[in-house]
Amino acid sequence: MASSDNLLLAQIVTILGPDNTQFETLISHLMSAANEQRSQAETLFNLCKQHHPDTLVLKLSQLLHSSLHAEARAMSAVLLRRILTAGSARERAPGMIRKLPQFIKRLFEILMKMLLDVEDDPAWHSAEVEHEDAGETSNYSAGQEYLDRLSISLGGNTIVPVVSEVLPAYFAAPEWQKHHAALIALAQIAEGCSKVMTKNLEQVVTMVLNSFHDPHPRARWAAINAIGQLSTDLGPDLQNKYHHLVLPALASAMDDFNNPRVQAHAASAVLNFSENCTPELLKPYLDGIVGKLLVLLQNPKQMVQEGALTALASVADSSQEHFQKYYDAVMPYLKTILVNATDKTNRMLRAKSMECISLVGMAVGKDKFKDDAKQVMDVLMSLQGSQLETDDPTSSYMLQAWARLCKCLGQDFLPYMNVVMPPLLHSAQLKPDVTITSADSDADIDESDDESIETITLGDKRIGIKTSVLEEKATACNMLCCYADELKEGFFPWIDQVAPTLVPLLKFYFHEEVRKAAVSAMPELLRSAKLAVEKGQSQGRNESYVKQLSDYIIPALVDALHKEPETEICSNMLEAIKECVQICGSLLDESQVRSIVEELKQAMTASAARRNERAERVKAEDFDAEEGEMLKEENEQEEELFDQVGDCLGTLLKTFKAPFLPLFDELLPYLMPMWGKDRTDEEKRIAICIFDDVAEHCGDAAVKYYATFLPFVLEACNDTSTDVRQAAVYGVGMCAEYGGVAFRPYVGEALSRLDAVIRRPDALHPDNVMAYDNAVSALGKICQFHRDSINAAQIVPAWLNCLPIKGDLIEAKVVHDQLCSMVERSDGELLGLNHQYLPKIVGVFADVLSAGKDLASEETATRMINLLRQLQQTLPPSAMASTLSSLQPQQQLALQSVLSS
Repeated sequence: MASSDNLLLAQIVTILGPDNTQFETLISHLMSAANEQRSQAETLFNLCKQHHPDTLVLKLSQLLHSSLHAEARAMSAVLLRRILTAGSARERAPGMIRKLPQFIKRLFEILMKMLLDVEDDPAWHSAEVEHEDAGETSNYSAGQEYLDRLSISLGGNTIVPVVSEVLPAYFAAPEWQKHHAALIALAQIAEGCSKVMTKNLEQVVTMVLNSFHDPHPRARWAAINAIGQLSTDLGPDLQNKYHHLVLPALASAMDDFNNPRVQAHAASAVLNFSENCTPELLKPYLDGIVGKLLVLLQNPKQMVQEGALTALASVADSSQEHFQKYYDAVMPYLKTILVNATDKTNRMLRAKSMECISLVGMAVGKDKFKDDAKQVMDVLMSLQGSQLETDDPTSSYMLQAWARLCKCLGQDFLPYMNVVMPPLLHSAQLKPDVTITSADSDADIDESDDESIETITLGDKRIGIKTSVLEEKATACNMLCCYADELKEGFFPWIDQVAPTLVPLLKFYFHEEVRKAAVSAMPELLRSAKLAVEKGQSQGRNESYVKQLSDYIIPALVDALHKEPETEICSNMLEAIKECVQICGSLLDESQVRSIVEELKQAMTASAARRNERAERVKAEDFDAEEGEMLKEENEQEEELFDQVGDCLGTLLKTFKAPFLPLFDELLPYLMPMWGKDRTDEEKRIAICIFDDVAEHCGDAAVKYYATFLPFVLEACNDTSTDVRQAAVYGVGMCAEYGGVAFRPYVGEALSRLDAVIRRPDALHPDNVMAYDNAVSALGKICQFHRDSINAAQIVPAWLNCLPIKGDLIEAKVVHDQLCSMVERSDGELLGLNHQYLPKIVGVFADVLSAGKDLASEETATRMINLLRQLQQTLPPSAMASTLSSLQPQQQLALQSVLSS
């Protein structure tokens, strides 16, 4: 056996040696019709992959670049794609490859040479849509794809040093093709290297912007392309730091009238740039950019018009109400295109005008848009009624435009729902277009060269799915969710058709976006039904209909969660379950509640298993910084999952209160590890929040948990994390309020812990103010419920001295209401000897009242005003005058306006 292994290994050395003919023979045998020959070739290929992944990738790249046989080049492309896509953190090849910088440099140089294979085809300059790829060869396209895959697979720490070494010579060379290749390479690696490139942002942006002045239009186009891609992959850092350089550069590129391709691409890059922008950041540039885009809209070239339309749509979406100023200038052009672009060649132009009109309408709001809205909707309705061809992009653009118009118009959109819903339901019900092949054969040249086919491996099968169908289905499902969310009870007539369409899609494993949309829609459907019943708009249906719907939706969600493979979607499902319980918790029966609890157990068990697996991965010998980054992202997803578990539990406790505690006790063994010293701040915070919910919602029944958890909570009051501190001091407040005598033994320690939070020198820093406000609130609860256990003459004035609180607006209302009650009952320790604290109390009232509705409920504010008027009438004028004179000028003004009104 050992000798045959040695023989195979010797064969591999020959195959991967300097003579390429042996390697090319191996690749041709992988495509052989003879089973035995193909099987032997697969064994050898897999051994190459196992023992020498670096050399194998290099050989495949060379073959792809220089083989004379089209079949060998195609096969190399498929195999390379598979090896590079296998770059998940759990696979060995990328980790081994990263350890070989010389190999990576050689591979990178081969891919750069492939990018040079581009010709200056005159058709490119014509800027006709059908010549979009003019001059690009198959080598050029393959080089682009593998740079992208390589950077995603190996990551920035590995790729960026090689790029920094290789690209300067390309930028310095005289040939435009080299400038073009360098710029294309930067765009292709940005996604995989985003973290490392963001650290070297200035260098990257300068390199690209210098090429905006390149003498060759194709190099200028590539520079604009790079800025567009970097805006997406390195945003919003790039936008925040370099808007003053990038936007003017793109604006001047839009003036390149001799090169419409360059103009169109500059408009497209404005779209990428503005997607990661705040309205405030865009505002100073809007006059210039909108003006230039309006000029481009009138350009005879369709490519330029389309670029201008998508850019205008994005700029409107990102600038929101600031776009109102341009509405009257822009909308007539958009409506003209919508009405007149009826020719088959103009279909995409018309589709993009719909997108632009609907985004502009959303940006400026219903009042500004409503006069044009009816005309636009009439055009869309007539298009919807016409027979559109299957490849007409109008359909998918129209789906999204309708949904945006609904968001803009709200309930005014209801009359159009009969037109919108039938095609939407049809798209949501599309069956996936699937082909199934065997997964074990690397020689299976599947359709993965076809960009419209996506392949996934399930068990021993490889499944190819047509992505256009899936994308249309996902869009439609998202739109259904959007309508239910926007129209609330108005969506009721459609629930009976939408629920049976979306519920089965909770387990649609071909496409994550479809599942996510179906998950998000579940609580929206329940909310719509409940509101319709409550408002008498449910066509005679009563609460039993809501119960029937929740009996259909909630078990389906729970079952889908049980089988869901993706951590992120598990989080979404837990959030949806929580919302469903909030909407119709009282309708759930005991078995449904138990099934939710069982899923919470499973989610925590699976999460713990993943945690252990990650701990093992850290110990692997080829563990490196790139894997470290991936682990960090996985840990963040895990924390999000725990957060949703905590929220879900909190909602169950809030809904069912003490009767839920027997089930809570079953969960305790799963929750206890979250209190461990080795846990992250976020996990500690979530664990404390769960205890807070028990203390708040379960009254006396919660007391039995104090001995176990309160010592943890008290210690956490002085944690280094401000979020942990906030959760802990809130919990102390809840125990003080609801714990009665059980809390008495903890009062002394609670006071000193709260005092430490309140006295921190940086207590009022924006990061810490929420913890401070909650500590002040908890101190107030101790004053209110445990006065006989404290030195009230000292502690009540200390509490008063912390008021008003202004960070946590929920706690502020509670605390200021408590102050009001204490003044109403003439609390002696609060007012002090000879009313010595009265000026402070009046000052707090003045601050609270001048803040409008933020710091007190309307009812509390009214009580405060009545108290101030009573004081004015009962206090001797001199005492009132001295009280007012001790206030700040703005407090005096606030009081005068309140008392005189």
